[in-house]
Amino acid sequence: MIKLLICDDHAMVRSGLAMLLHGKHGIEVVGEASEGDEAIVLAKQLLPDVVLMDLSMPHGKDGMAATTELKQLLPETAVLILTMHDDDEYLFRAIHIGASGYILKNAPHDELLSAIQSVAQGNAYLYPTATKRLMSEYLVKLRQGGADQGPYDTLSEREKEVLGWIAKGYSNKEIAESLIISVKTVETHKSHVMDKLGLRTRPELIKFALKKGLLNYD
Repeated sequence: MIKLLICDDHAMVRSGLAMLLHGKHGIEVVGEASEGDEAIVLAKQLLPDVVLMDLSMPHGKDGMAATTELKQLLPETAVLILTMHDDDEYLFRAIHIGASGYILKNAPHDELLSAIQSVAQGNAYLYPTATKRLMSEYLVKLRQGGADQGPYDTLSEREKEVLGWIAKGYSNKEIAESLIISVKTVETHKSHVMDKLGLRTRPELIKFALKKGLLNYD
């Protein structure tokens, strides 16, 4: 049996997934969690083979943070991200922190079952269009000499854009209004930029931007 733990902040979604998956293709739903901290507690108790993890959970620990901690505590447990976010940045970050798979919530039921079986067997799973995008990104990096790239080259185009705005002194709210995104999204991009570049303060970020020639105001 594949022991499965479901983590999603919507009770109806959890119940629906449990009804859909339990008993199918050797899957046993052993627990349900409403946010990341609860998932970590249950995972330590139940030792699931797979955790089906939502990303966006506004209360408690979100899916990214929970996945990072779970992989440190239970490295043999596979985490399959189930999300509505068809977004390269979420996808690449999930892979970077150790998720075994990434599948969208609108995927057919058979595809979800196959994804759970795949990651339980130690394989990776990405939905088809994500695989294509990932390969394209890899080929671009190869053509650009990916092995010699520095931290800046690991930033997504949006992260580079946000970095430039921050370095020029714009507030998170001003950046959000200019890019037509939420303030929370700007804060997330900023956090990713700081992590990838190994920076801790705004002055360090500005100094980095100066070296990269990002402060052209024209």
